[in-house]
Amino acid sequence: MEKDVQDKKMKQPAAAEETDRKPAAPKPEAEKQPAAENAPGKQEEARPSGEKPEKGGKPAVSAKEQPPRKSGEELEKEIDQLQKKLKEAEEKEKEEKDLLLRTAAEYDNFRKRTAREKESAYSDAVSETVQDFLPVEDNLERALAQKECSVQDLRKGVEMVQKQMQTALQKLGVEEMGKEGEPFDPGVHNAIAHVEDKKSGKNTVTKVYQKGYKIGDKVVRHAMVQVAN
Repeated sequence: MEKDVQDKKMKQPAAAEETDRKPAAPKPEAEKQPAAENAPGKQEEARPSGEKPEKGGKPAVSAKEQPPRKSGEELEKEIDQLQKKLKEAEEKEKEEKDLLLRTAAEYDNFRKRTAREKESAYSDAVSETVQDFLPVEDNLERALAQKECSVQDLRKGVEMVQKQMQTALQKLGVEEMGKEGEPFDPGVHNAIAHVEDKKSGKNTVTKVYQKGYKIGDKVVRHAMVQVAN
């Protein structure tokens, strides 16, 4: 009996140890999934057929994506076309360069011709003006050449020269300015004296010391006058 009791006491701790041990919990499916994905069979299914992996994990370019190689005849045709385009571009550049040079030469000739014409126009205008005054110079020379003449003859000669002078000015379009009795105009008159005169109106020209002249609207010389009131 005692032996049986002892055997029971020895078995009880072993049973207690077995009860204390718990079975390990099963791993979640999420942890098992990477192992399944990393399986050799899965990796082969993920790659498209006809491609081989490159070093570093990058897929190589498939044979379908590579451009087709051109034959020697096609390359020669392309070279001929490029050479033809190059020749056309060179000819066009040469034509434009020639046009530019001709334009520059024509402009230089135009500039020189315009300068000559401008100088010639000025010379022609002066020449025509001098021609109108030459008769006046001739009569003055004749009057001075006379050694003996009366005062009346001298006066007549001066009157003739004055008429020739007025005729020459009229041909050139020169008009006189400044007359007694006209209203004072600072645009054409130059007042050098001022008087009080009850008989004259306000700002009226009472005396002309020197006539003025104009060509059209351009004043050549202002008239020197005396102004009243």
